[in-house]
Amino acid sequence: MLWNLFLTTFVSGVIGIGLGGLIGALIKKDSSKVASLLLSFAGGVMISVVCFSLILEALNPLPDTQMNVFIIIFGIILGYIVVYLLNLFIDKITSKEVIKEENHPSVHDSLDELIHADHLEYHRNNQDSKKDMLVAGIIMFSAIALHHLPEGITIGASAAISNDALSGSALIMSILIGLHNIPEGMAVSVPLISGGMKRSKAVLLTALSGVPTIIGAFIGYLLGDMGPVLLSLSLSFASGAMLYVVFGEIIPQGLLMYRSKAPGFVVILGMIVGLIIIFI
Repeated sequence: MLWNLFLTTFVSGVIGIGLGGLIGALIKKDSSKVASLLLSFAGGVMISVVCFSLILEALNPLPDTQMNVFIIIFGIILGYIVVYLLNLFIDKITSKEVIKEENHPSVHDSLDELIHADHLEYHRNNQDSKKDMLVAGIIMFSAIALHHLPEGITIGASAAISNDALSGSALIMSILIGLHNIPEGMAVSVPLISGGMKRSKAVLLTALSGVPTIIGAFIGYLLGDMGPVLLSLSLSFASGAMLYVVFGEIIPQGLLMYRSKAPGFVVILGMIVGLIIIFI
């Protein structure tokens, strides 16, 4: 069971985001419009995951077991607030060194800001010490991990429900999250390459950024194995965390990068694809 869980999340997380990183490395031109649409599609997929799968599973985590809806609401709010505060903390650390224009929006409006590659590039351009570069790299990795840790929790908790990571809702979660990770992988690799990093190294680092998915999966599985209440809380917490990522980062950034109605239409397309995978 644990080996199957590792294999599933490795493919969904590491391979999925690594594939996106490879696609990003092969693209000759950095297109904000393309990146906006890809991120918007990924956001739509995640909305389907949360609304049509995770929350429903959290309400009925085990057969003949129905949780109080306020437990679900508490978990969603908690997940949203925790990830919001952690992102706010990371933003405050980097904002001291990366100067932005006066009228800059309060959310990220470029790929390098989304993963804080601009912070790493700042230290690289200044030829700062290895320690400063290491800290900047850790900050960037932490920002990415906040996206992927809750995704892993959902796979692990779903595996705890069916007691099998290769069937049922756990497999569906893995497919959906892997699909979602491809455009996110592009969002990671493109700014790294634009900043001067070798394509092969950028793809490798992008793939490694999917490792938190594996860690999250084991956390979700362990919590889910402790009873229906913790299983329900882990699913709702992950739902809240992903809702913050979608509505607090991905969709606002998609709209800022391509100021038209197209990102909204692509969000709906992503939701439809998610629905098809979940229910067919």
